[in-house]
Amino acid sequence: MGRHYVARRLFLFVPTLLGASVLILVLLRLVPAMSAVLATVALSGSGPHGAVVTTVALPRIDADRSTGRLLVAMPQMPDPRFKHTVIYMIRHDGTGVLGLVVNRPIATVPLARLLDQPGLESKGAPGDIRVHWGGPVGAARAFALHTSDYVGKGTVSVDATVAVTEDTEILRAIAAGAGPRRILFILGYAGWGPGQLEAEIAGGAWAVVPADEALVFGDDYDEKWEKAMARRVIRL
Repeated sequence: MGRHYVARRLFLFVPTLLGASVLILVLLRLVPAMSAVLATVALSGSGPHGAVVTTVALPRIDADRSTGRLLVAMPQMPDPRFKHTVIYMIRHDGTGVLGLVVNRPIATVPLARLLDQPGLESKGAPGDIRVHWGGPVGAARAFALHTSDYVGKGTVSVDATVAVTEDTEILRAIAAGAGPRRILFILGYAGWGPGQLEAEIAGGAWAVVPADEALVFGDDYDEKWEKAMARRVIRL
């Protein structure tokens, strides 16, 4: 499932994720020649090193079809990776679909550690950042999904209330107390080629339901799927 939409590519050597128990540190780095940010993911655990990662610039979002809505895995979902997942759709157009899983937290990382890189000031940065699994595609690509009260470099609006950013400036803004009200940091995404998601919905694997801030950004992860399922429209 999923096609990697490639606008431009840069290759980084990063560790790969193998094993059931890992500690994830997300290192976001700004590449001046690009509007997107590359995410270098450091993973402690077993497994080979030297994987080649393909990164992609965030496409312009067309607000139609399921964009800005939630994709909910039905109980009969055949793919175990997506069992009980809730996916916020940030793009759905003629080239395919791109969405972010919003109910799979995987690690908590100190904000100061994310900022502890050349060009980023980490001293005194308060709090932690919870990192989420966004899907099986582009595991080294990082997104900040957030409320639309923050607009910075690399920010793209999904709808009137939600936006997505792939630039390290948002980390600085959070450290300075000028970040968005609500935010999810997400690694990877779920992607489908033209017609793929429509076929899976027709086959009963997914339902599309309305989204709101509380459901997208709430931290009641064990209940998100049930709440999203309750929003389905039952056609008699």
